[in-house]
Amino acid sequence: MKAIDLNGPASRRWARLHRSSSDPELFNSGLTPLTSPSWRWLPVLVVPLLFTGRGDRSRPDERPPPADGTVAHVAAAPALPLHMNPRVEKWVHRFRTDQRPVFQELLNREGRYAGMIRGKLRERGMPEDLLYLAMMESGLSPRAVSDASAVGIWQLMVPTALQCGLRVDRWVDERRDPVRATDAALDYLQWLHDRYGSWYLAAAAYNAGPGRVDRILQRHADGRSGDEGLYWKVIGYLPPETRDYVPRMVAATYLAQYADAFGFENDKAAPYRYDRVFVPGGTPLSSVARSLGVDTEVLQRLNPQLIRGVTPPAETYPVRVPVGDSDKVVASLGVSSQLRSTD
Repeated sequence: MKAIDLNGPASRRWARLHRSSSDPELFNSGLTPLTSPSWRWLPVLVVPLLFTGRGDRSRPDERPPPADGTVAHVAAAPALPLHMNPRVEKWVHRFRTDQRPVFQELLNREGRYAGMIRGKLRERGMPEDLLYLAMMESGLSPRAVSDASAVGIWQLMVPTALQCGLRVDRWVDERRDPVRATDAALDYLQWLHDRYGSWYLAAAAYNAGPGRVDRILQRHADGRSGDEGLYWKVIGYLPPETRDYVPRMVAATYLAQYADAFGFENDKAAPYRYDRVFVPGGTPLSSVARSLGVDTEVLQRLNPQLIRGVTPPAETYPVRVPVGDSDKVVASLGVSSQLRSTD
């Protein structure tokens, strides 16, 4: 697999196009979270404890892209509707031209988490292409941190994360956990879709906040919802940082589906796979790494939620290790293991 140059000209170009991030990985790669700083300061009561509904399971027939590569007349892709208009076409063009190297990096990163995220979306009957919402949020980086302290692949703030059942304390921040954060984000997205009856409006509310979207619909759409086309009628009233949010997601979805046709390389990162080993509280990841004969960075990448590099004290904690290595940890540390290649 060809390595991604996280300090190359493409990444620096992305950094110039978007605001900076306090996350080291994003700062080095130039992939910054494209999120609104306001919506995630939601009161805890905004998101109910129980989420219901399962999204639309229909999948229209898939058609190949136009032979000449244009995007003016594109049929709806499976699951997530792909509306083509000048706003979307602008981002299709940019991802194919001045942002092409950066978009290629994003496609490479997709291989790391796409299988896990798509699997969870499929289990819920939600559009699998909501994966690209996460891509636009964070560049699919668990280490992403926005200016407003939204964290992880899905860029969650603390109140929303806690309401969705995630653990956030001085030892563990599950917003950085690709698996647990995906479960929480999909709960929230499903709740938003149940509220608006539209994935486009749900995505806008994910970025700008449901309260703001509610007010816009009341003032400019007579309180209507349930129509994907309604998003384009009210887009001009959304915050500036949200107006390109859905167009970018749609453009990324379209290009990813037809990446070969548009000449993008198929150079996906290795999928996120692991076994789990239950270790005593206060166990440093460096100790587990030594028992495996690997760099500590390997364990840190598998366990980004352990923000101090050590398991929480006074509790047995499941640490993710490379597939096939759990027995080495068991033999070295005298702990129990649970084999699981994906979560």
